[in-house]
Amino acid sequence: MGDTGIGTLLVRLRTARGWSQQRVADEYNAMEGRSAKTGKEIGRYEREARIPVPYARKHLACVFNVDVAQLDRAVAVSKGRRDGVAADEDEIRLPALSPGASRTCGAPLSEDAARSAEFARFIAQRNVDELVVEQLEADVGRLARTYVSHPLMEQYVEIKRLRDGAFELLRGRQRPRQTADLCLSASRLCGLSAHVCLDLGDYDSAATHARTARACAEAAGHEGMLAWVRAVESLISYWTGQYERAAQLAQVGRQHREGGSIGARLASLEARALAIVGDSAGALAALSDAERSRETISGRDEALGVFDFPAAKQFAYAGTTLLALGGQEQVQRAIVSAETAVRLYRSADGDDQSVGDLFAAHLDLASGHLLLGDLDGTEKMLGFVLQSSPERMSASIVRRLTVLGRKLGGPQYGGAAQTVHLRDRLQHTVVRASLPPAHPPELPT
Repeated sequence: MGDTGIGTLLVRLRTARGWSQQRVADEYNAMEGRSAKTGKEIGRYEREARIPVPYARKHLACVFNVDVAQLDRAVAVSKGRRDGVAADEDEIRLPALSPGASRTCGAPLSEDAARSAEFARFIAQRNVDELVVEQLEADVGRLARTYVSHPLMEQYVEIKRLRDGAFELLRGRQRPRQTADLCLSASRLCGLSAHVCLDLGDYDSAATHARTARACAEAAGHEGMLAWVRAVESLISYWTGQYERAAQLAQVGRQHREGGSIGARLASLEARALAIVGDSAGALAALSDAERSRETISGRDEALGVFDFPAAKQFAYAGTTLLALGGQEQVQRAIVSAETAVRLYRSADGDDQSVGDLFAAHLDLASGHLLLGDLDGTEKMLGFVLQSSPERMSASIVRRLTVLGRKLGGPQYGGAAQTVHLRDRLQHTVVRASLPPAHPPELPT
């Protein structure tokens, strides 16, 4: 294997074990203790679109139980071939000149060659290497995973720091494939920034970050990220009361052909928005589309956490949609969906237990029991939310609490002591959740 490149070697090691690229990524992640590596990334290594850096080679050697020196030698072969090919491609083959022509054109040719050499030195000046790109991708993956379960303010400063760092790198020089990778990371970081603003209720700023995320995704040529950004823009429209536009944006997002769970996410968003505007047939059809998309998912999403759409979240969205449709049958279905969402989230790993979605599902359960006239059930479901820290509640959860408080003030509940007590607790929680944080994060300057 003395002349074997790294791509060929990795393919041999993988196929000898009968593994898929995703299996290699899973083994790598288990070895590293994180979930940053994907099957697509392993495919890049095998195609030599990206050369694994020493840190990655160390873990790959452990995954395949080989000496890391074997991988290092294969990398040296690949890099040697790449340099050789580059030299051949850069060589300019001119037609043979007559002796007279040589004497006449020699000086201009030398000057022209000097300018070419000057440009070669310029293009060789890069501010990014593979390790920088991989580390940024790993950091983005970590933040995306912990975003749904950790306090927002713990994430806020690092998201901004990494996003600004990605922007600065993109203003420098790097190889085209690294530019595409940086654009994708910048898009995801802008997407996280949009989510921060969305959760804090600053919808104008969220829309600005989303537009930048879309521009970066287009520069990266990444269909999956373009679809995800449309989902965020649909969310922004939904929470600003533009329900028809929210449905339209979800429909636009579904035009991007991409695997994973994004199809189920977009169909679920469309269903929820259509239910609000009273399009029962359209909402139920979109829910069915979401279920079919879920059934046809193959493999894992390229990015996890806030970028994927777990089954638990889909059940939570379905519950909200069915509640909006109304009627006893749909309310009963909504309760079953919300209960399923809660059960799935509680059985998930800690980083996958979305606090916001648990709040939303419990509030849907409370609303469902209220619509059925079950005040005890309503109070029980509200308990999980009202006993939690208000600092963990997003703007959308505060809005749901406010709406539920208004419903409890309806004449059908007659000012019963239990109802008055619940309304007081709701209002107290809304006030506390609406206060600015006691220790806001300091932004880097």
